[in-house]
Amino acid sequence: MQTKRIYIDGICPEIELIQEGAHWLQVGELVAFPTETVYGLGANALDALACAKIFAAKGRPQDNPLIVHVCSRAMADTLVDGWTAEAELCVQHFWPGPLTLVLKKNSVIPDVVTAGLPHLALRMPSHPVALRLIEEAGLPIAAPSANKSGKPSPTSGSHVWRDMKGKIPLILDAGACSVGLESTVLDLSGDVPMILRPGGISREQLEELLGEVRVDTPRENQAPKAPGMKYRHYAPQGEMILLVGSSEHVVQRMDQEIRRGHARLKKVGILCTLESAPFLHPLLPDLLFVLGSKDRPEEVAGSLFEGLRLCDERGMGLILAEGIEEAGLGAAVMNRLQKAAGQRIEYI
Repeated sequence: MQTKRIYIDGICPEIELIQEGAHWLQVGELVAFPTETVYGLGANALDALACAKIFAAKGRPQDNPLIVHVCSRAMADTLVDGWTAEAELCVQHFWPGPLTLVLKKNSVIPDVVTAGLPHLALRMPSHPVALRLIEEAGLPIAAPSANKSGKPSPTSGSHVWRDMKGKIPLILDAGACSVGLESTVLDLSGDVPMILRPGGISREQLEELLGEVRVDTPRENQAPKAPGMKYRHYAPQGEMILLVGSSEHVVQRMDQEIRRGHARLKKVGILCTLESAPFLHPLLPDLLFVLGSKDRPEEVAGSLFEGLRLCDERGMGLILAEGIEEAGLGAAVMNRLQKAAGQRIEYI
């Protein structure tokens, strides 16, 4: 398949380009498009055959549900079987934005979208291109991240081009995403709101609005209720170790691992904070990528997937990543780092 990549204005998207994307969605094809979190790989959420193409293009397991994106509350109303009081509050405070709500679905949503589960993951993105595309298509769009399954999510059109070229007809490229991590997924189907995946809206923000909010711990052999729960995600090709501790201890441990990696003739890449970078540069890693300041987790979130992808592009056989504090957006950053490392974590 020939893939067309269109550069589109991320603030005031050109209507003729939006219409081209809407056409492909209306005829049952896939379109990659930007959201404020990451790029999505979209299909008509009401068309089971179109949604099945998402799984084929990504190599995605069939039991991994999709998130459905809408452009209005009215469109959302057509997809769910009632709203809880907590859902109403979340919509008022966090939509449009990086919060996905898990609610009881109605019969218009095909089972392929929810992996046969009775609940739907639903959100309204804030990116102008995403909103205009959904509006022009007149359809809810099912869209996971537009990358090969299990690999780092795409935060730029270039990332999508590398992963999806030849697999889909159209990529709408509006440059870099502003948040850089996927949305928070909040399950409102039980008695207490439950975070299934941390993301752009923090637990602290949700608790301020809703009161008690719990964080789910996925169990083996449990069907995932939302994306990012069961499988190894965001994984680079090389061996990866996540190191958590004081900057002094992290630098010392990285020094040991750089020596070990070079002794095994492996290229060694470092993903670190701004504060640790001056001490790591003299250790001569093959790649030193500064994620951002540990005091500004939004910087780390925005550059994390870029760093992981760069390690792949430059052939790093060993990747050493520095952890940050698990508070606010830091919880989502650490969730992605832990999954990328395959839970190989050292607390030092």
